[in-house]
Amino acid sequence: MEFRLGSSDISAVRFGISPGHELVHALRTILRPQGSPLHWGWFRDLPAKPSGEAFRLMAVICGVDGYMPDFLTATPSGDMTPEEEAERLRHVPDERLRFDLEKMVLRSTGARQQEIRDLIAEPDRARAMIVAAWQEVWDVLLAPVWPQMLRLLRADIAVRARRSSENGLADMAGTLHSTVTWADEIVRVEMRRHEEIVECGGTGLVLVPSVMMNTRGCAVLTERPAQPTIFYPAHGVSETWHRGDADALAALTALLGAARARLVLELQQPLSTSECAALTDVAVSTASHHLTVLRDAGLIDSRRSGVRVLHTRTPLGEALAGSAAPPG
Repeated sequence: MEFRLGSSDISAVRFGISPGHELVHALRTILRPQGSPLHWGWFRDLPAKPSGEAFRLMAVICGVDGYMPDFLTATPSGDMTPEEEAERLRHVPDERLRFDLEKMVLRSTGARQQEIRDLIAEPDRARAMIVAAWQEVWDVLLAPVWPQMLRLLRADIAVRARRSSENGLADMAGTLHSTVTWADEIVRVEMRRHEEIVECGGTGLVLVPSVMMNTRGCAVLTERPAQPTIFYPAHGVSETWHRGDADALAALTALLGAARARLVLELQQPLSTSECAALTDVAVSTASHHLTVLRDAGLIDSRRSGVRVLHTRTPLGEALAGSAAPPG
């Protein structure tokens, strides 16, 4: 499929974070775990296993694969929080609810189809049930690991934004996934069962990284009033992405040593050599040595700004630091 951009669309390309998209794919991972081995550790370590009416209702609405109701994954407004996502669901218009659920009727049979028809018949009741189920399933599946997910998502966005500023939007878009290309103001996304031409018409394009979606491809959002959106697999998602802060920091320390691990985590923003020395409680000369090692390994970049040299993480450093938090 194609997203056709004008000059005003190109200037309006932005990133977003979608808790709703993550929750749908987390649920689908549980329904069909064999396709998502990177998430087996997350599922195994859940404090409580999903069950009950809330999980069943969300499974009925979302399905195992293919189309999902767009109102569950509406275009995120920047760094959307789970609380904002749940609040947005409370105000989904009746016509949007019916329109999306009608699509699910066409993709279902038997008792599931009838249950979706019953939801369509009573939109106020359906909306209340969906919001309550969404919140309950969120609390079980993703609330325990949302801090880890959020750091991965923000690290991915930082990498893409930096690449875009240095090499241009087309080069950055080519790194989203092997199915995505950008040429002549057209973004093409190869999809197995979806062909469409979307004229963005000045609304821009939203790029949304995802931890939970399968890495085999991307997903798109094209129905108005949502902005044209591409969901793509985030950088740095490994089988240990769900680790807690202490485990992640310990692993990074074992790899790099305490001072260098601390520097990699802290250099999410430019810092001078003296600031790095103060953070790690070492002499400036020792901090300079650690920074040189990290720079030679490709984990940080150093640039002069006036009389100071400022250091910050490279995309490789972002990926390494994505699942660990700066120590408090």
